[in-house]
Amino acid sequence: MTEHKPVTEASAVKVPTLPDAQTVTEVQHYTDRLFRFRCTRPASLRFRSGEFVMIGLMGDPDPKTGKQKPLLRAYSIASPAWDDELEFYSIKVQDGPLTSKLQHIEAGDQLILRPKPVGTLVHDALLPGKRLWFFATGTGIAPFASLIREPQTYEDYDQIILTHTCRDVAELTYGRDLVESVRNDEMLAELMGEGFADKLVYYPTTTREESPKMGRVTELLKDGTVFRDLGIDGITPETDRAMVCGSMGLNTDMKAILEGYGLREGSNSEPAEYVVEKAFVG
Repeated sequence: MTEHKPVTEASAVKVPTLPDAQTVTEVQHYTDRLFRFRCTRPASLRFRSGEFVMIGLMGDPDPKTGKQKPLLRAYSIASPAWDDELEFYSIKVQDGPLTSKLQHIEAGDQLILRPKPVGTLVHDALLPGKRLWFFATGTGIAPFASLIREPQTYEDYDQIILTHTCRDVAELTYGRDLVESVRNDEMLAELMGEGFADKLVYYPTTTREESPKMGRVTELLKDGTVFRDLGIDGITPETDRAMVCGSMGLNTDMKAILEGYGLREGSNSEPAEYVVEKAFVG
């Protein structure tokens, strides 16, 4: 069962004191390993859906000097570029320098946000195509949470397939809720037309706990299961584009698989058929 802590009126007016400070507005815990949070957005921040920023908290005071240094880590922005707030999706690492602290934040708390967005999981890094694949494991779904709420995604592609592989069923909750909210989003429907949601296909799998679809997406691609399940002939450089974000293992395996289909890796400066986020592993 998820725990939902909306912002309170008192916390909403808290004055920032940290450098580059933003105020946490909402926190939701999904499992003992996963949570999401939202915070205020700097008025000057401009980003492309799919990019990431550095966020963090102040570290513990140095025992000798008493000085504190910021603990920062790259986080994909899970909210779309048009959102008034910023959303992030995070793992909890009990002995992690940052996430051991970050998992305890509540609405009204302050966090550090360095407003310099970058990243390769953006539409500009891909050549035009007909079908867009999002391949994610764990918290690697975050940039795609931004992109499936981005109108341009539906303008540019006839079909969008979001795959999400996790160990347990509970770890799929964030993605499942996200897809449901997109399909029922009245603003997107008004903007894109009522049938826009039919373009979005959700393909969740688990590797440990029993679920309707078991297995790593890499193996399900190799043996053709994904294509049979979705009624697709396969992936070709003429029609298909792909973005990959997740564990180092997923990134490495997917590069080999996609290049086996004839797709080439792109970048902001040289768009091609697929891109992988190398900046961090979620």
